[in-house]
Amino acid sequence: MAFTTAVREHYQKDLDGLRSAGIFKVERFIHSAQAADIEVEFPAGSSPKKVINMCANNYLGLSSHPDVVKAAHTGLDTRGYGMSSVRFICGTQDIHKQLERRMTEFLGTEDTILFPSCMDANAGVFEAILDDSDVMISDRLVHASIVDGIRLCKAQRDTFKHSNMEHLEDKLKLHSDKRLMVVITDGVFSMDGDTAPLDKMAALCEKYGAMLFVDDSHSTGFIGKTGRGTHEKYGVVGKMDIITTTFGKALGGASGGCVSGRKEIVEMCRQKARPYLFSNTIAPVVVAGVLQVLDILSQSTELRDKLEKNAAYWRKGLTEAGFILKDGDTPIVPVMLFNAKLAQDFSRDLFDEGIYAIGFFFPVVPKGQSRIRTQLSAAHETRHLDKALAAFIKVGKKYEILGRTKEEIAAKYGL
Repeated sequence: MAFTTAVREHYQKDLDGLRSAGIFKVERFIHSAQAADIEVEFPAGSSPKKVINMCANNYLGLSSHPDVVKAAHTGLDTRGYGMSSVRFICGTQDIHKQLERRMTEFLGTEDTILFPSCMDANAGVFEAILDDSDVMISDRLVHASIVDGIRLCKAQRDTFKHSNMEHLEDKLKLHSDKRLMVVITDGVFSMDGDTAPLDKMAALCEKYGAMLFVDDSHSTGFIGKTGRGTHEKYGVVGKMDIITTTFGKALGGASGGCVSGRKEIVEMCRQKARPYLFSNTIAPVVVAGVLQVLDILSQSTELRDKLEKNAAYWRKGLTEAGFILKDGDTPIVPVMLFNAKLAQDFSRDLFDEGIYAIGFFFPVVPKGQSRIRTQLSAAHETRHLDKALAAFIKVGKKYEILGRTKEEIAAKYGL
């Protein structure tokens, strides 16, 4: 079918519907390196404005760290710009194997395999290790990339209520006749900022003979005493069967991801995971940068300690101001607004005050759960947080939401 006028009008109508519903997403253009202070063009065509970034995944502030940038330059000079190939043909360099060994050591697993992204890792792992004799039992709030990976796999699917261990145990009993069972969860749930109780999950998996999978993308590098992740936080290092994570957040912020865990799982991915077999290898500049990040993290916990302090300071300030927050103890601090249009208007007003924080709404979060998701960084100084807090309070007063309950905000703006 040709792209006729009728087809064009069909899509234009759908897009107009998104706009009228207040859920049309508009991209902003950054004219600087990623950092706590950035220059953003918004709206399109305007002069870039200097703002404080409160919504990046740059948790440890390493996206533009001079040592990481220098290491990337060295990688570019010594190993080139790109591999122009997949791993099993001619796309594996010595530094790719080096990074796999370093991640295995850092995460406390048996082996690791690199992927172009964590989304690719999640898309490839389940299909590579399971078939229709098996079952996947996932937390109902797992990341969209996990959902996509589950859909690509022929194994049976089931879910359990978010972080509800009694419900998980019921599901493990229900599926005890399956050949293999895999319990699937995020480590840190990126929309809410809470963590999965991996100690309890590991105990249940051991009791019922299930494997345990965790996507630790919003944890690796800064959660746990030495930043290993949620499995370190909950004391189950060495007990995880499968960990997927990214290099696109705390570990440098560029791209790439991995599957780490039992050596047999990793080898199955190396043999059968389609995103690994049919996608170009991670660029050498990224590998070199991540290796430098791991060197930085091995020397000190200073960055994760600062991040933890910043998150506590920010959460305390917002709570005392009267905002409704999601409970949690991570650098993800969602400010709940409940109404999609309010979230977008609030975000625009913050931008006018020099604060860059994006409104989240359906389908990124459920309807009636719209929010501003703020994310802290070790690159933030107290002056950044104080200015951001003052802006949040000013805009909060404008919309009369400070000290209000969810029901009161809903009565004024709707859900």
